[in-house]
Amino acid sequence: MKPTSLQSLRRFNTIMGFFHLIQALGMTYLYATYDKASNFKIPVFSNFLTFNTTLGRLVTETNTVFTVPFALWVAAFLYLSAIAHFIISIPAGNQIYNRYLGKGMNPFRWYEYALSSSLMIVLIGLLFAIYDIGAILLMFGLNATMNLFGLLMEQMNQNAKKIQWSPFVFGSVAGIIPWIVIVMHTFGNSDLSRVPWFAYAIFGSYFVFFNLFPINMILQYKKIGKWKDYLYGERVYIILSLAAKTVLAWLVFFGIMQPV
Repeated sequence: MKPTSLQSLRRFNTIMGFFHLIQALGMTYLYATYDKASNFKIPVFSNFLTFNTTLGRLVTETNTVFTVPFALWVAAFLYLSAIAHFIISIPAGNQIYNRYLGKGMNPFRWYEYALSSSLMIVLIGLLFAIYDIGAILLMFGLNATMNLFGLLMEQMNQNAKKIQWSPFVFGSVAGIIPWIVIVMHTFGNSDLSRVPWFAYAIFGSYFVFFNLFPINMILQYKKIGKWKDYLYGERVYIILSLAAKTVLAWLVFFGIMQPV
């Protein structure tokens, strides 16, 4: 990579914003024109107790809260990323962005990840039969918390002589729990041959990208090689974000090809 500057980062964010936007528009077009995409909708349920007078005891009832237009929500994941890139590319947003970068932090990144990656984890959960509204909210909240711990990591370690790693550790714990739940739902069947191909693809891709993000953070705070420059690590975050979101978004989108 060439040496990173604030001006080059602004251009880079603008370009990445358009990459995300083009993909989001493509998915929206497929949703509008391709029956398989528009018809693939997943119900979300709520479970509650009610007293059954015939049985004389409490029983569980299930209601459909809403249905998810799956392909459109995958597109929304990419729209969120595009909006975040454009916000920090416009003059007012870029001034704030540059000021934070000078302190060795980027709150825009963590707030955007808290929304977009949490939406993605919910979509992956829906794809693998996690339909309960309570479980969905918990997964969204835990994943968002993981990213907010990333923000806390940067806030606590501005110009710090000794790095505090506790937010990194706590965020990792919060972030792994939704994936434990998804693994239980995906691979709980004793016959692994019945697990669809995209399940393995999603888990393999996520494993690679999941580890690259914390590695980038570690390299930043250890100031190893080019990562001595915080802006270099910021550029790597942007590249990883585009790569991870593109691969995951299209893999999850192709989940609509499963039998309804």
